[in-house]
Order: sequence, then C-alpha cells, then structure tokens
Amino acid sequence: MSTSTSARSGTRYRGGRRAQAAVLCCGLLLSAPAVATAATPAAAHAQAQYEERGRGTLVSSEKLYTLATPQAVAAELGAAGFQDDTVRHGVVAYRLVYRTVDAHGRPITASGLFVLPLNSPGRLQAVSFAHGTGSHKDDSPSMQRAKFVSAPVIAHAAAGAAAVAPDYLGMGKGPGLHPWMDIDSETTASLDMLRAARAFAPRTGHALKREVMVTGFSQGASAALGLGRALEAGADRWFRLGALAPVSGAYDFGGIELSALLEGRLEPKSSVLYAAYTLVAFNRLHHIYDSPREVFRAPYDSTVEALFDGAHTGEQLMRGTPGTVDELLTEHGRELLTHPTGPLAKALRATDAVCTDWAPRAPVRLYMSTGDEQAVTENTEHCQAALLRNGVDAPVVDLGEVDYHGSRHLGSNVAATSSIVRWFGGLRQQ
Repeated sequence: MSTSTSARSGTRYRGGRRAQAAVLCCGLLLSAPAVATAATPAAAHAQAQYEERGRGTLVSSEKLYTLATPQAVAAELGAAGFQDDTVRHGVVAYRLVYRTVDAHGRPITASGLFVLPLNSPGRLQAVSFAHGTGSHKDDSPSMQRAKFVSAPVIAHAAAGAAAVAPDYLGMGKGPGLHPWMDIDSETTASLDMLRAARAFAPRTGHALKREVMVTGFSQGASAALGLGRALEAGADRWFRLGALAPVSGAYDFGGIELSALLEGRLEPKSSVLYAAYTLVAFNRLHHIYDSPREVFRAPYDSTVEALFDGAHTGEQLMRGTPGTVDELLTEHGRELLTHPTGPLAKALRATDAVCTDWAPRAPVRLYMSTGDEQAVTENTEHCQAALLRNGVDAPVVDLGEVDYHGSRHLGSNVAATSSIVRWFGGLRQQ
C-alpha cells in the first residue's frame, strides 16, 4: 500500500530557515570506550592503530540482486508499499561485511546493504539510511528484499545516490546480540559501513563524494543524528555531513518516550515490547538488574530475555509477551523505567543527547506523523527545541495522518521516503 495523494499534499512545515547563529560545539565521544586491555600505553596505541586501519575494512561482498530498469524498481517499491515517484534508474544491490568495533570497543564484524544506480557511472553522493527496530537478525536491510527495511535504500539509489544502510551490530550477518538504542555503537557501525562502501565502490566503476546525506527512521532516527554528529566532529578524514533528515525518532527516550509508554499513551503492545527490550538490552551493556525476576513478573521473568536473542521473530515476541505493561513489569521494573538511576540513567542521558549536545552546520529537517502511536510527537518537538537552543532552526515536516498496515508510525517512514529523496536530490543539484 502506498501513501495517498491527500496525505502527501497535506505535508506541512513547522519552523523556519536554519538560524545564522554561531555554531556551538562540545566534546563528543566519537568511538566506543576503550576495552579493559587498553590500560597501558602500548595497548592503547595498538587499539588506536586498529581503529585507524581496521575499522571499515571490507571483509566480503555479495551481489544480492539487480533491478535492471526503473519499472523493475517501481515494482519492488510497490511490493513493499512504497511510492515510485522518484525512480529514475535501475539499481544493483550488494551485501557488504566489514570490520568495526562492538559496544565495548573490541574488534567485530557487521554487515549492511549497499545499493547503486545503474547507468550512472562516476562519482556519486552517498545517502546513509538507518533502519528502525527489529527483533530478528533478518529484520535488517541486507537480509530482506521488497520489504519495509530495504525499500528506502532502494528508493535513494534509484534516484541517483549511492545508498548505504548498516544492519547494526548483531543484526544481518553480524555476530552476537544487538545493543539496541546504544547510540555509540550505532554510530560506529554506520560510519564504518560508509567506509566499507567507499572501499568497495571502485570495483563497480564508482567513487563516493565527500558529502553524505544522512537519514533514518525510528530507532534509526537517533542513529542518524549520532552519525551526523560524528561526521561534523571530524570522525572520518574523508566523509562530511551534507544534510540530515531523521524520521519519527524517540529523541527523548529516557524522558518523554518512557513516560508515554508507562502512562498508556502508546499502542499497548508496542509499550510492552519497548519496555521489555529497554530493560533487556540496557542490562546487557550496563548491568541494571541482577535477575530478570527483579523487573519482570512470572512467567515472563524466565522467558523474556531469550526472546531478544536475534533468533526470534516479531510474531514470536508478540505471542511471548503479555498485553499490558502492568502484566509484564514488577513494581521495581516500573520504578526503574519511571525514575532511572545509576547506570541506566547514565546510559539514557547518552542516548538522549543526540539532539542536545551539538549544533549541526548542515541543513536539518525533522520528519514526523500526526498521531504516531509508537514515538510520540513530543519527541520531535523536544529535538527541535533543543537544536534551536543551540542556534539551529530545524523545520519540522508534519507528514499528516499517514497509514501503513494500520500504523501511523510505520506510515511516516513510507511518506517521508519520497519527500527526503526529493529534498536530498535538490540539495545535490545546488
């Protein structure tokens, strides 16, 4: 199903042109923390050498499919429920596996989708797309075709860009578990995927330009902001941020979003899954509870953690969790999310800093959908206000009451894709 004409024509902007104010700057964490073995100068030097020389190194490439004509691309996008109004090229899609670092700074591999336009040789501008939350390793761009997570990547390539989409750590062909909503590792995985794409592109007769257009949806909206922040801080010697277009993010995850979840303002089942994933994923990195029974009620205390192992599907998560947050959480579990303290509070502050601790110099637009049932729109208002305090007047693009399989949240990704493709394309022509 594609977005209706009335929804597209109802798209409206809030905010204005980017303020011509002095750019504020602050210290940024541009890579994951050093591992425990990096305590000596020699070990620290070895780790720095790995990050300089190893990160982004291409491990393998695999051609996945070719859509030889614009008509074939249009059919692919239509099968996923996306519009085809920006298609100008056929495309060829590859899966890249590359070296990066995990959430603790240790060497690991990850995968991603790289899609190129056909009959468009030479230097191309890269577009980095960060996808939304998935539970199974296959819920990632390089593992699916004609699906929700791969369609935006194909759409950008079909408009003439080199489209790059990290699967994230622990997703796709990456080993281990996915560190959900961990901005640092989402940033390193995204940046190193760009580096791998740049290394691979000459094999196809292409080269990537310096400026990168960055976008992402839902979880990927925060990941996109993290990547944009790193690029503007000079995290890579080649790539620079060209423009930034996050969609329907939970930018104040530890405040606005968790409050909405616990107050029943989100769709009930989404609230259950996000509450469970928050506790499980953050505990794996930050040790916020000793035993699942502290935060999850029986019988879920013995089953919920295993559901988020990357091998269970969304349908299995739906069947394996209760219908309400009150059935899932103990009093302590609810209190932990209501008033985070200690390691969880610290981790959430890092997650929520994507809009507050920097001032993008590149153009920014924030996309959202009225009545979003998963990421309440106050998140976008919060992000816009935070950027404005730092001197950046980022317009909000209200996509209206869009729908995708009964979800306005998912609908925002569909509606935003064509809009962002056109905006990025216009900027490329300037």
